[in-house]
Amino acid sequence: MNLIKIGKIVNTHGIKGELRILSKFPYKDKVFINNMKIYIDKKDIEIINTYRRHKNFDMITLKGYNNINEVLKYKGKYVYIDSSDIKLDNNKYLDEELIGLTVIYENIEKGIIKDIERYDKTVLFNIKGNNKNYLIPYNDNLIDKIDINNKKIYIKDIKGLFE
Repeated sequence: MNLIKIGKIVNTHGIKGELRILSKFPYKDKVFINNMKIYIDKKDIEIINTYRRHKNFDMITLKGYNNINEVLKYKGKYVYIDSSDIKLDNNKYLDEELIGLTVIYENIEKGIIKDIERYDKTVLFNIKGNNKNYLIPYNDNLIDKIDINNKKIYIKDIKGLFE
């Protein structure tokens, strides 16, 4: 089992046991669905009953919980899913699959993806090179090919990208 963090329960909402989750997970439509199994704090297994968006939060209720007092124990805990439970479309990858790939630019190895940073409107690869770190936008227009099997990602030839 490979658990992937999808967010953090930051509070409750209302008296019926709704949980407020702060998440930057890119495939929310694949995980915040009815009957999806989630792991709270990597140990408690729960099932999502309902989901809705509220402002910048993801709101869920859990099966078997109908009262705020029953879910207060989860406040401040991280929420995970099993990577085998998520089904992505072709050419879509989880961040965890891309971390560790070697970045190839103009047939030269530029470094390894160490992290993926997500902001409101921008996603960046954090690449550690031999003597320099790079932040490159994670954008389909910049990526030529992702080869998961050989652990390589090919970046298009764009002048000034790695200078």
